[in-house]
Amino acid sequence: MTTNEPQPGPGRPVNPTWLGQIRPEDYRQAPANPAGRFQPAFPPGPAPVRARRSTAGALGLVLAGGLLAFTSIFLVLPFLLARTGVSGFIVGFVASLIPLGTVLLTVRFIDRWEPEPRQLLLFAFAWGSVVSIAVTMLIQPYFSLVAGPASGLDYTTFAVTVQAPVVEEFAKSLGLLLLLLFARKEIDGPVDGVVFAFTIAAGFAFTENILYFGRAIAESSDPGTDLAMVFFLRGVMSPFAHAIFTGTTGIIMGFAARRGSNGPAALAFVAGLVPAMLLHSAWNSMGRDFLAQYVFVQVPIFLVAVLVIMLLRVAERRLTRQRLAEYAAAGWFSAAEVDMLATGRGRRAALRWAKSVGRGAQMKALLAAATRLAFTRQRILTGRDVPAGLRDEQHQLAEIAALRAAVIG
Repeated sequence: MTTNEPQPGPGRPVNPTWLGQIRPEDYRQAPANPAGRFQPAFPPGPAPVRARRSTAGALGLVLAGGLLAFTSIFLVLPFLLARTGVSGFIVGFVASLIPLGTVLLTVRFIDRWEPEPRQLLLFAFAWGSVVSIAVTMLIQPYFSLVAGPASGLDYTTFAVTVQAPVVEEFAKSLGLLLLLLFARKEIDGPVDGVVFAFTIAAGFAFTENILYFGRAIAESSDPGTDLAMVFFLRGVMSPFAHAIFTGTTGIIMGFAARRGSNGPAALAFVAGLVPAMLLHSAWNSMGRDFLAQYVFVQVPIFLVAVLVIMLLRVAERRLTRQRLAEYAAAGWFSAAEVDMLATGRGRRAALRWAKSVGRGAQMKALLAAATRLAFTRQRILTGRDVPAGLRDEQHQLAEIAALRAAVIG
């Protein structure tokens, strides 16, 4: 990531380019440490590891999502059992855990730098695995009735290349839109968008895999062979297919989260659906030349997705360092502490040391709190709900002072 990065000082704003543009008139100095430079604001002692507080909107979203998921089970579960049977459902459920674990471990890796609240990740998974499936089931018949004849395609081709991409991506991305509307404070940019999109997609693919794997058991004269074939295609060759489709929507909506109004969120939802639907349709359209298209089209798309995510993570780290350096200038950290808090190498060394002296939990909490503080400052400087951001900043600075004192102990 390139930056226009003059040294902080009066009238000299630090202004990152594409991870949230900051207008010079919106820049403000970090608040000074009233306790003096590099001094803990609280006496040494065991500091509480504070949980990330949820906003009312996020809490309401989680509760509403849980209710929707519970209701949707009564539609989705009978649908699966009717097509797989009990034995097929059980085998499909167990087999589906493998690709699900692969995607969720990837989500955990991507999300390590600035972890998202667990309750919102649970909402995302529940939305993908149950609610979006129910939405798809409810919408598909009407979409087919309205758009099918107008497409001029036979039903099978229409269902595979048009209906499934449009309806499924719409159903999955509705969860992203709800997160952006009601938990915007927790979405700091495209990396967060990818994390939530991948989690929703992992849930959707999990339930869809139960159906495909279960049917291989229930409808085949040679269930072992057919299950192995379907598992290889879906669990080995393409566990990230849905994640990449919906991930494009997540990236675009993650950028929109840096804006302070709902207008950009709605536009990003629509704009983000286009590449997701096109990628999904291209995947479903692969026919006789499946292997060639997989190797020469889908594999490069996957590699590009990996590269984009890596670049976004690098940009996220640089942004963290840039913002924490401003707090260091205001007396909250030393230069060495910024290096420790804002680099992977520094964090690993800090955790090793803290664990060796029995303060690993406090150090983990300090690293997480410092990252949240950096993104809170970025939210303030880009004009996103500045009054709430300033209040959060004061709470987080006090928390960091307490945690820093506990770590130094």
